Amino acid sequence: MSFTMKVKNELLEASLSETEVLASLSGFIRNNLEIKNNVAYLSSENKNIMLFLKKQLESKIESSLEIAVKENLNFSKNALQVLSFPLTNSSFLEEIGYQKNGIYLENPPLYLVDGNAEIRAYLKGVFLARGSINDPKTSRYHMEILIENPKEAVFVQKLINIFDLNAKLLNREKGYMVYIKEAECISDFLKLLGAVNAVLYYEDVRVYRNQKNYTNRLNNCEQANVDKVIETALEQLKHIDIIKRNMGFDLLDEKTKEVITYREKYKEASLKELAEIISLKTRKSITKSGLSHRFRKIKELAEKLEKNEDKGEK
Repeated sequence: MSFTMKVKNELLEASLSETEVLASLSGFIRNNLEIKNNVAYLSSENKNIMLFLKKQLESKIESSLEIAVKENLNFSKNALQVLSFPLTNSSFLEEIGYQKNGIYLENPPLYLVDGNAEIRAYLKGVFLARGSINDPKTSRYHMEILIENPKEAVFVQKLINIFDLNAKLLNREKGYMVYIKEAECISDFLKLLGAVNAVLYYEDVRVYRNQKNYTNRLNNCEQANVDKVIETALEQLKHIDIIKRNMGFDLLDEKTKEVITYREKYKEASLKELAEIISLKTRKSITKSGLSHRFRKIKELAEKLEKNEDKGEK
């Protein structure tokens, strides 16, 4: 079962007040309803959603409804659950803000979403109809709601952003996508809808991923530091080799000669580690900065000797 389906199934378990039922039905039906030959059709791959709608609708239109199973043309493995009812009375569609006097309303009446509870219920209905959300274990955090009508898409975006969730709107080929990318905002959106178990799961995975990414960054940083230490040590050993090859060892003072001796003995030590070793062995304190200064003298001498060496070869 996908994470989206788990979230939707959890949303169906919550008890709703009468105004919340109307708001959730409005959100779903406004974004799912098809009308053909005066018959209304609602569809979903999730049978639990259809059972929820059947229960709520039967109490509203006072008629027994059936759920039919049809072939899904969207290349999905799941069959399409279809709920239909005749539009012998349009008062129900007016009650949920779908139409008025037989004309489709591009935005629902504000009385349907005049409180936070009703706004949450409306968004819940919209998400049940058109929403999806990536499992936080995947490579990216993403929640989206695909909406056909542009004014409805803007309306839904505004409702979500009442709660500062930074929902954005994108024009797609077959409609409009209201989406959230930030992990914290997606978690807050789930909390807003009332999907408590989904929030707990989402947060557990998000914290684990953040910790894993942090550990990986530390390991990468540590490896980069190791590579840098080795590169520096190899360069210093190269300079020492040039000096010895050109019999320039006696051109150095005793302290610098001492550094060469310890560098050759401790080839993989960092400057900090080498400074600590020399200080311990000689009982004469030397800082990393002081050690670096002596290696600069070694480098300068090696470069001079190498130039003379190149001239001699010519």
